[in-house]
Amino acid sequence: MMAAPVPNAEETRDNATFEALMWALSRPGVEQRLPEPGLAPVAQALVDLEVTAFTDDEGLQRLINRTGARPARPNTADYLFLADGAEAAFRQARIGSAVHPEAGATLVVAAPLEGGPRLRLAGPGIDGSVTIAPALSPGLWDIRAERVAYPLGFDLFLVDGDRVTGLPRSTRIEVL
Repeated sequence: MMAAPVPNAEETRDNATFEALMWALSRPGVEQRLPEPGLAPVAQALVDLEVTAFTDDEGLQRLINRTGARPARPNTADYLFLADGAEAAFRQARIGSAVHPEAGATLVVAAPLEGGPRLRLAGPGIDGSVTIAPALSPGLWDIRAERVAYPLGFDLFLVDGDRVTGLPRSTRIEVL
């Protein structure tokens, strides 16, 4: 009989974070709980030495550097972690190509999940439609609409403390 290694606290946290993120993308617009608040645990769960990452936060950059992920500009990064506004990143993030749509970036944005314009979401993982109101500039959704045409586009996580909502590129978003 082979014994399985017991995960340490960090591995347990990273696994729980990853699971919350996958559920967030599987059920767009439905809030999931992270085991710890903020962008840091998300970065620790997603990035490693095989990917590139961009962040606009110095402290988070130090953490990302420790993972072995290579720093990149917004237009070449696999992952973008944004603490301050996202308009430039929405304009620059990779959207993949017809041959490699999976090369689209993943954006992780710190933003209140309430208090913004109402958005109606529809698409895979959503029964009918769901409405959310994250406090992001309404112009971001116009930029996303211009750049995302499934299968091309970027996946988006909105993080508010220990809550996360996922918006995959396959989700249709209507500003109400």
